[in-house]
Amino acid sequence: MKLGILKTDAVRPEWVPGFGEYPDMFMALLGRLDPTLEFAVWDVEQGEYPEDIDVADAYLITGSKSSVYDDKPWIATLMDFVRELHRREKKIVGICFGHQLVAQALGGRVEKSPKGWGVGLHTHTFSSQPEWHDKAEPGFDILVSHQDQVVQNAAGAEVLAGSDFCENAVCQVGDHILTFQGHPEFVPGYSREIMEFRREQIGESAYTRGVASLASAPQSDRIGRWILNFLRG
Repeated sequence: MKLGILKTDAVRPEWVPGFGEYPDMFMALLGRLDPTLEFAVWDVEQGEYPEDIDVADAYLITGSKSSVYDDKPWIATLMDFVRELHRREKKIVGICFGHQLVAQALGGRVEKSPKGWGVGLHTHTFSSQPEWHDKAEPGFDILVSHQDQVVQNAAGAEVLAGSDFCENAVCQVGDHILTFQGHPEFVPGYSREIMEFRREQIGESAYTRGVASLASAPQSDRIGRWILNFLRG
């Protein structure tokens, strides 16, 4: 299987040596779990797209510091691409910004949440378990970094998991679109760097809780296996 990664942001240069760019993080996680997986990367923020939509079997949209409602031409172009992928029922995985962009592109709405920033390790709980789920405990721990939230879901979307802070945390459309608000590709060290950098913006209370939450480990491999099960299904 060939997974096309749609890169929607760049990691701060000082963090790249330790953590890589966002596609590197996904390739590290998913490639470790399935060494047969092939990857291709397109920097859609810079206008890069595949010449042939079928050159990849599935696509993954990364996180971004941009908001999906920003008036940026590259975001509008990406939404058009998502609509075409949806029309063809190509598999899509959306992560954080990707989760929100899919919702906005397909009839939903994203807004800045009055609840403020979600940072650090959060627990999201499944209300129903789809075929790709491991059928183990319904709650899972995932690193998050967001202020925007999906407040209206994409047309035809099923909400699979959420929390009191983020009701629409895992969503699926048909058998071909799966999106997560959280970041399975993040490692705790990278989460900490972002919180330190945005400390004033996040607010001291959320920052303190977020840093303290890093004492527990995210269930990244478990979530990565779900993504692979979905892509293979």
